[in-house]
Amino acid sequence: MAPRAYWKGTLKLSLVSCPVVLYPATTTAEKTRFHLINRETGSRLKQQMVDSETGDVVESDQKGRGYELRKGKYVEIEPEELEAVQIESSHTIDIESFVPSDEIDQRYLNHPYYIAPEGKAAVDAFAVIRDAMKDEGRVALAKIVLTNREHVIAIEPLGKGMLGTTLRYPYELRDEDDFFDDIKNPKITKDMVELATHILDSKAAHFDPSKFKDEYENALKALVRRKASGKPLKAAPREEKPDNVINLMDALKQSLKGKSAAKRRASAPASRRAPQRRAAKKAHRSAARARKAG
Repeated sequence: MAPRAYWKGTLKLSLVSCPVVLYPATTTAEKTRFHLINRETGSRLKQQMVDSETGDVVESDQKGRGYELRKGKYVEIEPEELEAVQIESSHTIDIESFVPSDEIDQRYLNHPYYIAPEGKAAVDAFAVIRDAMKDEGRVALAKIVLTNREHVIAIEPLGKGMLGTTLRYPYELRDEDDFFDDIKNPKITKDMVELATHILDSKAAHFDPSKFKDEYENALKALVRRKASGKPLKAAPREEKPDNVINLMDALKQSLKGKSAAKRRASAPASRRAPQRRAAKKAHRSAARARKAG
């Protein structure tokens, strides 16, 4: 069954336009979720809204929206007043400009969506816009209304379709100076930087998200399976935290030495490793016979 479209409308570039659909590119459906339950009955709990002052349960027809002017003082906003300022969706993504992709600060990236043509008649115009962006290596910037809010969306080619990513507004980003101003600038020797560079080179790889493993999610699933089957649960021993590094240069040298040794072991020929394994097995058998004789 095809996924349900999140948004339908028209993608427009000057006089060229085509019907498109948006689908969320991410999902949390596979994540393990827990519900609050009553320990005595096993039934799921429901939440209720209560007045913070009186503790009374507030019925649906008494619920409103208010903006906090100061501590405990709210100005109430009526539903019709909200409707008056809401932006009416034109269901059009009107491309306003094209920018180099490397100029988009990644902190602005928000929610990704897949964009596909809607219907066979839209494919030609869709492909023209997609391939033009691909040839120029640029990202389209446009505006779109989602859930009564106007968003800036960055659109780029992705395979046969396009990827649209809503962008945050500047007021949504914190100033990095608030967090980085107190960081000192220590004097780092050239040797230290070179050693660190060698370590980086030894760990060089390509981006492969298939290698990402959510260990906590896997542990949660295993916990639920064991609990549901009535098997006993065993608490995993906690790893001891390593001591703080005192000498940075020594730590860099040890890190590099460890990587080099591992690389040599991995590249050692099988013929050279085989005698080592046989010797280890022989020593193990000798120790076992000695324990048995004793």
